[in-house]
Amino acid sequence: MSTGKTKGVVFVGVGGQGILLASTITARAAMLAGFEVKTNEVHGMAQRGGSVIAHVRYGAEVFSPTVPEGTADALGALEEIEALRYAHYAAPTGLAVVSATAVVPVTVSSGSATYPEDVAERLRRAFPRLVYFDAGERAAALGNIRAANIVLLGTLSLGLDLPQEAWAEAITRSVKDKQRDLNLRAFEIGRTIR
Repeated sequence: MSTGKTKGVVFVGVGGQGILLASTITARAAMLAGFEVKTNEVHGMAQRGGSVIAHVRYGAEVFSPTVPEGTADALGALEEIEALRYAHYAAPTGLAVVSATAVVPVTVSSGSATYPEDVAERLRRAFPRLVYFDAGERAAALGNIRAANIVLLGTLSLGLDLPQEAWAEAITRSVKDKQRDLNLRAFEIGRTIR
């Protein structure tokens, strides 16, 4: 177990993408590694595809579940615009892992708003340490696009000080038995992306 400062991780996306599972696995991995852990989730309109944000903080001693703005060691985003919406949580040296996934909101499909065309450029400006790839495409190659959150989590894990064994055990304890092997493979695929 590291004795350094408290680490902060923020996950963002839209309802149904598996943000809460990713945060649960991260919290469990940190606990298994011997850290104190606190979490906070804001569901918003999660059931309707609305914005979802989850905070995980871990360290020797953690006083608050909320990651202060500008301090997140890692930000994982399963939707591009949500990454930009919550970019202010990332520390200047924080790692941002963003899936090249666009979920078009009703305001755009109804014509009352537009989805930006320069998302990739905006992401590069917002996050000096950016890993940007299509997590859904990688998960689909495994046979289940719903594992995109775990692919993304695998990539994000490379920026955190938690041991591989803690991650594997956390996944095993957090998913149904019939989904365990798929999720462990998805996590390993994510760890190959840099």
